[in-house]
This record gives sequence, structure tokens and C-alpha cells, in this order.
Amino acid sequence: MAERNTSFDRTITLGLVVTVMLQTAGALVWVGATEARLNTLETQMALTPAVAERLARLEGQSIVMAQSLSRIERRLMQPEK
Repeated sequence: MAERNTSFDRTITLGLVVTVMLQTAGALVWVGATEARLNTLETQMALTPAVAERLARLEGQSIVMAQSLSRIERRLMQPEK
């Protein structure tokens, strides 16, 4: 049988080191940007419950106003006795 030479060149080139360093730097920049976006969203979400509560109250009030307007219109449309 033929003998196979399966050895690998185990030298680390400057290009490989630079590539790994650039990828690591890119990952750190990406993580920093993601953290900044997350902090912004957390700040906005802290304000959201108050806005959601106000919106729910306004929706309730608009339903009551629509019902009142409907009653007024029905009374105006009834013939006078």
C-alpha cells in the first residue's frame, strides 16, 4: 500500500492573526451597538405603561361619548308628540 503523508503546516501567518483580530473587533463593536439599542428600548418601555393606561382611558371615554351621541341623535330623530 502507498504511504500517505498527512501532515499539516501549523504555522500561523500574519494575515490569519490580523483577520482574527479584525473579526473580534467587529464583534465587539456590534455588541456595543446592540447594547445601546437595548438600553434605548428599555428606556422607551419604561414610559410605555403610562401611555398605554392613558390610551385605554381615552378609548373608554370615546366609547361613552359615541353612545351619548347616538342617544342624542335618536331623540332628535323622534317625532314630537
